[in-house]
Amino acid sequence: MTQAENTPDTKIYQPSEAFVANAAVSGMAAYEALCAKAEADYEGYWADLARELISWKTPFTKALNQAEAPFFKWFEDGTLNASYNCLDRNVERGLGDKTAIIFEADGGEVTKVTYSELLAKTCQIANGLKSLGVGKGDRVVIYIAMSIDGVAAMQACARIGATHSVVFGGFSAQSLRDRIEDTGAKAVITADCQVRGGKKLPLKAIVDEALAMPGCEKIEKVLVVNRADAAVTMKDGRDVWMHELVASQPDTCEPEWVDAEHPLFLLYTSGSTGKPKGVQHCTGGYLLHAALTCKWTFDLKQDDVFWCTADIGWVTGHTYITYGPLALGGTEIVFEGVPTYPDAGRFWKMIQDHKVSIFYTAPTAIRSLIKAAESNDAVHPKSYDLSSLRLLGSVGEPINPAAWEWYYQHVGGSRCPIVDTFWQTETGGHMITPLPGATPMVPGSCTLPFPGIQFAVVDETGNELPWGKGGILVCKKPWPSMIRTIWGDPERFKKSYYPEDFKGQLYLAGDGAIRDAKTGYFTITGRIDDVLNVSGHRMGTMEIESALVSCTDLVAEAAVVGRPDETTGEAVCAFVVLKRPLPSGDEAKAIAKQLRDHVGREIGPIAKPKDIRFGENLPKTRSGKIMRRLLRSLAKGEAITQDTSTLENPAILGQLGQAY
Repeated sequence: MTQAENTPDTKIYQPSEAFVANAAVSGMAAYEALCAKAEADYEGYWADLARELISWKTPFTKALNQAEAPFFKWFEDGTLNASYNCLDRNVERGLGDKTAIIFEADGGEVTKVTYSELLAKTCQIANGLKSLGVGKGDRVVIYIAMSIDGVAAMQACARIGATHSVVFGGFSAQSLRDRIEDTGAKAVITADCQVRGGKKLPLKAIVDEALAMPGCEKIEKVLVVNRADAAVTMKDGRDVWMHELVASQPDTCEPEWVDAEHPLFLLYTSGSTGKPKGVQHCTGGYLLHAALTCKWTFDLKQDDVFWCTADIGWVTGHTYITYGPLALGGTEIVFEGVPTYPDAGRFWKMIQDHKVSIFYTAPTAIRSLIKAAESNDAVHPKSYDLSSLRLLGSVGEPINPAAWEWYYQHVGGSRCPIVDTFWQTETGGHMITPLPGATPMVPGSCTLPFPGIQFAVVDETGNELPWGKGGILVCKKPWPSMIRTIWGDPERFKKSYYPEDFKGQLYLAGDGAIRDAKTGYFTITGRIDDVLNVSGHRMGTMEIESALVSCTDLVAEAAVVGRPDETTGEAVCAFVVLKRPLPSGDEAKAIAKQLRDHVGREIGPIAKPKDIRFGENLPKTRSGKIMRRLLRSLAKGEAITQDTSTLENPAILGQLGQAY
């Protein structure tokens, strides 16, 4: 990597000549040629890539169907199977003995599986599911920790044409129940427990709690992986141990060939209303973008060891663990634990031990490890051999320039490109990102759209804004891996992503952005709706408010906003009106803890407010509307300089200054 090139207001890092020479997309001229090809023949561009990267049982004859826009269809008359593309195809081309997954457990134990072994395991689970009556079109909820079993369970669902919906293992029983009910799932795959930071945390018990609630009556079977011999209750006729189920199953299973538009998975993400949205992704277009972005963004090669630190409960774990790297025959790390156990050098030690060459993690993790490294040389990256690294990546939220520089210098040794990737659950894969052998990098900017993706910054009426002026980020054309609909709610899909304000023609990302006036590089400026991004995880403010207010014996009203946080990017700040006199001191602290614990039970620990402030009321206009801009200022600790003349109760602002 060459030295940064400085301009009066921008620091630019050029890719090294050596990296450019060997990259899948080599140089800016190659990037521009791809963009020009997509511009000249959009459907032909994607069709060529789909034929190159995907094995089709029945070849498609048409790339894009826009007849029912915005419900776009890609490659719809082609048939394929995602599991076949990730596993069988690699075995057939001679990679059966190649390591597919290197699994490192929380305690440091390492297990490796080859492509042949992963295929056999996947087929046994697939046959087990079929023996229980699960088949094409059924939904299966997967509530499991990071593991080979988790990846194989997802692949097994894909193999038989069942649609999987993975729920992050940190979500509560209530959140799990809500997703089970919305999917109409027939089966749940879980484990006795998960092991994180040296502790056994229950999973099966939370499934039991969820299934005892109304709305889960369609669940017929619960498959349980024995992770750590944790004590569990098994319900006769419903619950089945995974190892017992698969022991007698054959290790071959003919793939279910499905249409390209067949739903591969549902994944729930927070919206601006209280109810999470079931984002529906298809098989063909999604798998294409997963493979293509691994090839171009990560420059993934056959001798790479690729490590994406995300959980399979999030879309990053779907695209860049379960599907993308395996579709290219890559070798990847799956890690069960946390970056700070047994100490904050865990990531660096794993990179050293496994000779990781591509490392993809979140800014929140980077910032927390910066803090640890600055106070303890023993866990500083310089104390480890990271010479195997050749590429770094960032995902989940914008990475601030200071963290980018530290990551570049101390982890990448000032030689590894950083791909700062912007994308969403709804997009399926990278949308704006540097290509490491082509794009000059600017710390804090996700740079330019992925070839074939066409983004713009517009005003509230959909008119494109000049470079240098901030506005609303939109995508101008459909792309293969895009969300197909919100499960069971097509009208909400249209309202959320193709609003009438934009004449239903532009995909609304929900983020603000600005393009640099000189380079045209994009910088994401934050959400434009009531959605928070905490440690890269999206949470709707209304969802957290609903959880607080559900503490009916205590809370009368609540409002939630975000505030900047140097570690998590954004922190949850809750303003609460109680059904009792205003508390203070230790009493306020005790009530705040009670409310945090309640939110943790209702949604999960990730949703717990960092700050809770109490008032006798919330700042409202005379018409009763909460003035959230004032709450945001209070949360940030800013002086209130805005006009408060429309407030019905300005004295309330003084009560809301103390955070607990």
